[in-house]
Amino acid sequence: MEYTSSIFIVNEIEDFVSEISLNLPKHDIRIIKNEEEGKSDFLISHARLAIKEAYLTSAQNKYIILAGSSFSIESQNALLKVLEESPKNIVFILVTSSKNALLPTVYSRLPVYYKKIKKIQIESPLDFKQLDLKEVYDFLKEHQRVSKADAKTLIEAMLLKIQKQNIKLSSKELNSFSTAMKLCELNSRPINILTTLLLNLVTKR
Repeated sequence: MEYTSSIFIVNEIEDFVSEISLNLPKHDIRIIKNEEEGKSDFLISHARLAIKEAYLTSAQNKYIILAGSSFSIESQNALLKVLEESPKNIVFILVTSSKNALLPTVYSRLPVYYKKIKKIQIESPLDFKQLDLKEVYDFLKEHQRVSKADAKTLIEAMLLKIQKQNIKLSSKELNSFSTAMKLCELNSRPINILTTLLLNLVTKR
């Protein structure tokens, strides 16, 4: 696929950025995002870096990927001119999880592609009525290289299984599921998120 300056609305930002990077020349890609742990918002400092990168001349197409779950108003306003009048051989690819993350003045300047895929719900193999450390260990070992997207699916499946088994969770336990889902959107390692969640649950059984 030949990429032109575009906006992509996706389920999983990190996964999509990794996927698109595999389809582009390695030395012609610049990925600009929030590198601070636990943060995924695109700020004015990132916009300035993108603009600076755009004005560095290139003999061939240079792909500048701007990724974030949210884009500050200041960063978007700063990008408007360079998005509308991009320097020669510069391709901007904006990646976010919601069209609402962008101002109308931004998404009206570029074509928007929706890459969100409806997820198939799976049933968790865990038995939460008899959950023990061995079962948790085996489960974590099987999923030690899980992606963020798959981790979210596993967490949703756990919650559905708990409901199916008519197990009542405390407010604290319910909050642990909510926290786990939020962490999956950030830079936390998926296996660490699953480990913390399951160890909290097994100690309560």
